[in-house]
Amino acid sequence: TFDPLIIREAIEFEMSRNGQVFFINNRIKNIHELEDIIKREVPDARIAVGHGQMDPAKLESIIIDFVNQEYDVLIATSIVESGIDIPNANTIIINNAQNFGLSDLHQLRGRVGRSNKKAFAYLLAPPLHTLTPEARRRLQAIENFSELGHGFHIAMQDLDIRGAGNLLGAEQSGFIADLGYEVYQKILTEAVNELKNDEFAELYHEADEDNKISGENFVDDVQIESDLELLFPALYIPNDSERITLYRELDNMEKESDIMQFTERLEDRFGKIPPEGRELILVVRLRSIAKTLGIEKVVLKNGRMSLFLVTNSESPYYQSKAFDKLLNYIQKYPRKCELKDRNGRRSVSIQSIPNVETACMVLSEINGL
Repeated sequence: TFDPLIIREAIEFEMSRNGQVFFINNRIKNIHELEDIIKREVPDARIAVGHGQMDPAKLESIIIDFVNQEYDVLIATSIVESGIDIPNANTIIINNAQNFGLSDLHQLRGRVGRSNKKAFAYLLAPPLHTLTPEARRRLQAIENFSELGHGFHIAMQDLDIRGAGNLLGAEQSGFIADLGYEVYQKILTEAVNELKNDEFAELYHEADEDNKISGENFVDDVQIESDLELLFPALYIPNDSERITLYRELDNMEKESDIMQFTERLEDRFGKIPPEGRELILVVRLRSIAKTLGIEKVVLKNGRMSLFLVTNSESPYYQSKAFDKLLNYIQKYPRKCELKDRNGRRSVSIQSIPNVETACMVLSEINGL
């Protein structure tokens, strides 16, 4: 707690080893009262006062004089929180520490201990039982995490105390832990798009106009099902965790340039890619083109490709140019294409598709019509 005796002992000890002291007080209104208290308790101390409302030239002069050790104590607001590196100042006293944020306290404490001398940080506050639970947790955290490298723990504690909003805060963290971040993001994106298309459709009228050109905005993700062998063989990549990491990296790709770079890195590390591995890589391209055409699901089985379209039959997708492209392809190749409508689910079945490479070629052709 605020005690003139503690302040006097802290300043006298620092002065006895030719050091300097920061005294932080974030209220300009009573900053000169503190100056009087320190003058009374430590008459020999050379004291300077600095705050943000002072003339910039005068403030700069005071800071430079303090750096040059012409003052023993600098009473200041939190303007010293960053950007000031004074190795000779190794004691900091923070008045009313309960009013500072955890990151602020951590930054202020970091102003001392920047040389080979042991540093001290005094946090002056009312008795803990009189403080709010959040203020008490902040002070306890800054006390507990005082070792070098504890900045990350302080940041996590700060996040826990303040919360990170509804999406990643305590209310939702359990769901993220159960589902995984990627799946949670997909569900969240679907929910946002659903609101865009239904409840807030008028606000996104311009986006709907763009949808007439492309079907991509109607589909969040494309499912791929196949009876083909699509994998990196264990003989090609022996390490299981390595293969899983590469599968995950491949699954997150969308751009053609990313696929090319991935293929080059793979060949550089493991040699020539086997056919089943090349087919797997082509799945990324297949999914990207299918998304552009507004296809929710692609099934490659028994030498046939089935394209499942947007489930909602009243969706504006069926008036889009993406759907027109599909219809044009069916008209162009009526013998190998079939448009189906079973239980309200529309799909296009295309024959003679033996592999993913052929499927990519067909979808590219459709997209180019």
